[in-house]
Amino acid sequence: MAQIWKGAPVAAALNARTSETVRGLTERGIHPTLAILRVGERADDISYENGSCRRAEALGIAVLKFTLPEAASEKELEETIYMANEDSRIHGILLLRPLPPQMDEERMVSLLAPEKDVDGITDGSLCGVFTGKGTGCAPCTAQACMEVLNYYGVDCTGKRAVVVGRSLVVGRPAAMLLLQQNATVTICHTRTQELAARMREADLVIAAAGRRGMFGCESFREGQIVLDVGIHFDEEGRMCGDVRTAETAKIVEAITPVPGGIGAVTTAVLMSHVARAAELTAEM
Repeated sequence: MAQIWKGAPVAAALNARTSETVRGLTERGIHPTLAILRVGERADDISYENGSCRRAEALGIAVLKFTLPEAASEKELEETIYMANEDSRIHGILLLRPLPPQMDEERMVSLLAPEKDVDGITDGSLCGVFTGKGTGCAPCTAQACMEVLNYYGVDCTGKRAVVVGRSLVVGRPAAMLLLQQNATVTICHTRTQELAARMREADLVIAAAGRRGMFGCESFREGQIVLDVGIHFDEEGRMCGDVRTAETAKIVEAITPVPGGIGAVTTAVLMSHVARAAELTAEM
């Protein structure tokens, strides 16, 4: 039976480091501050916002919330972004997405100041991930995967890794972060031929296909490490991932659960990015 690698202890360790950083900055008169920009009243956006606020408060990070109505214009959001970019009190900006259909999301993201992009969504941040130069922040979920591997003592050097998913939110940045840790990485997706066979060849699999319960025992073998990034809800309203955990856990060496796995680490990563942005501001 697999080891269940929960995210809570990983998040706790990361939060402890962030708290120490925040304490040091506060003693110097610098108060790390996150701005949350939300358009509309989507339940999942509000839930993420509330969770982020609770975590920030526990770590001593201030939060400024800017909420626009669902019918807001692009110009209104543009002005809000520019205001947050220019506000010297704000060290990090979290733009909740997806945006309403009347807004050009790609353009709105491009307006964010790269040095305040703590969610890793701007071209500047992604450039740092893909070039390996370490500038900007990696997307939070992709980095959360690496935090889990580091916490549980996985040395990626020489390991064969398969990332199922090619989005800029998780799949491709996660592959780049694995490469930086000297893994040999294959990026697959839902149209990859013989996908299950490719997954079974790996030592480490990150499942980020975005399809509920897509992978089960046919996609895995003994000795593998499986990180499930999927977040879905079944017919009974229970949260589940891309992997059918109950059957897969009978085969593999270790697996992250859903809920309580990678998702539990993502907010901790976000807060660490805010503290890091505040540190960089202080150095400048």
